[in-house]
Amino acid sequence: MWGGRTGALLRASGWWPTGVLGRRLLNCNAASLAGSSSPRCWSCGGLGGPSRGDRFFCPHCRALQPPDPTRDYFSLMDCNRSFRVDTVKLQHRYQQLQRLVHPDFFSQRSQNEKDFSEKHSTIVNEAYKTLLAPLSRGLYLVS
Repeated sequence: MWGGRTGALLRASGWWPTGVLGRRLLNCNAASLAGSSSPRCWSCGGLGGPSRGDRFFCPHCRALQPPDPTRDYFSLMDCNRSFRVDTVKLQHRYQQLQRLVHPDFFSQRSQNEKDFSEKHSTIVNEAYKTLLAPLSRGLYLVS
C-alpha cells in the first residue's frame, strides 16, 4: 500500500512508523487508550495525529489525519519565526510536503482522506505563498 516512491519518501524523511510495517503496536490496548488525552486516529482509534511531532499520518494504520488548526505557518514549513527566511529551504520543504499530502496521491483512498488531503494541500500552499513574499510574511508575523 505504501510502497514505491511515496513509501521511500516517508521512510527517508522519518515519518514512517518504527517497527513492523502494517502492524499495530502490541502494547496498545483499549485500557491504555482510554485514559489518554492525545488525539486519536479517525480511522483506527489509535493514538497519533498531527499534534504529535510532525506527523500527518497515523503511526498505526497510516491514514492521513486532519490538519491541526492551531499550527502556524512557520512550524509547518520548518522555519524560524522571524522576518528572515531561507527561501531555498522553504521551497524544498514546500515540495516535500506536497509530495506527502497532494490530492493526486489520494485518489484511491477513502473520502475522508481525500478531503484531508485537499485541506492539507491548501494550507501548505497558503503557508508557502505567505512566507515566500516579504510583505505577506511581515504581516503574518505581526498578526
